[in-house]
Amino acid sequence: MNLSDNQVNVLMRNLIRARHFDEMMVRRMMQGRLIGFYHPAEGHLAPGVGACSFLNRDDNMNPHHRGHGMPHMLSKNIPMHTYLAEHTGKATGCCEGRSAFHFSFPDDKVYQMSGFIGHNFAPSVGWAWAAKRRGQGQVVMNCSGDGSYGQGRAHEAMLMAANWKLPMVFLCENNGMSIFASASEMHPTENVSSLASGFDMPAVVVDGQDVFAVAEAVLEAIERARTGGGPTFVEAKCLRFREHDIGTPDLEGWEDRSDEALAHMREREPVRVATERVLAEGLMTQDQIDALNEEALAEVADVEAFADESPIARPPVAELEAAVFAGGSSS
Repeated sequence: MNLSDNQVNVLMRNLIRARHFDEMMVRRMMQGRLIGFYHPAEGHLAPGVGACSFLNRDDNMNPHHRGHGMPHMLSKNIPMHTYLAEHTGKATGCCEGRSAFHFSFPDDKVYQMSGFIGHNFAPSVGWAWAAKRRGQGQVVMNCSGDGSYGQGRAHEAMLMAANWKLPMVFLCENNGMSIFASASEMHPTENVSSLASGFDMPAVVVDGQDVFAVAEAVLEAIERARTGGGPTFVEAKCLRFREHDIGTPDLEGWEDRSDEALAHMREREPVRVATERVLAEGLMTQDQIDALNEEALAEVADVEAFADESPIARPPVAELEAAVFAGGSSS
């Protein structure tokens, strides 16, 4: 493992935090205590944590929609208090309770979340172009699923990023599922990262269940981007343990996903994989792992208390109208 002891500790802490936050979000969604939707991240935590734990605050990031970007954002040290408050429609939310999960954290260089597949590619290229012009060593972490690479703007973004040697990392979180359709039906090749060869872009495929493998690949890609080497495509092969979003059927095509297949997947749960490795290699002790779990649970409880005690967002009509830039005639 080409990671320092401190980097291993950071990754373990963030991975355990992400699991407990995801469990909390699923629980609240099923209790009717969130507004909007929730796309669970169970089984899918390692790519976001591995890719974003070592970003600088001024690095731009577009998080993946799974877990509503939570693994990515908490790993970038974005506060979860206003994140959960936004999901509960509270005035203390990052968008004052008006967006559900279409959040924005501009001070931390996370500007948008959209329900449109592939929405992220064009603005990510713009941020990377601005970063290159500023010349201050910023990078752009563009996180997206395998399904979004069927969008034309993904190919346009890769072309421009490669042609202009922009400081970008294309992180493809390939869980093999586009809502209900399998990736094998959506792509002609096994690896989505094969697209990168058409743009002479370096690409690597990593085990997306292994947070350390993701981090090692992304750290190399970040270094290349910061030093003028241009973009890299990192494909993290990961697993989705639950339905696309809470409340929809858990299907593959027209069929329910089997209990046997899901049980087999869970043998490679990211926290389990990482814990077994650090214990086997003597990098951490069980007491240290237990302490990280206790710390994460306390943080989750504190964040929940903040959201629950915050006032419901009730913006006056005049304030809502002030945010409307154009409207049709009522006549």
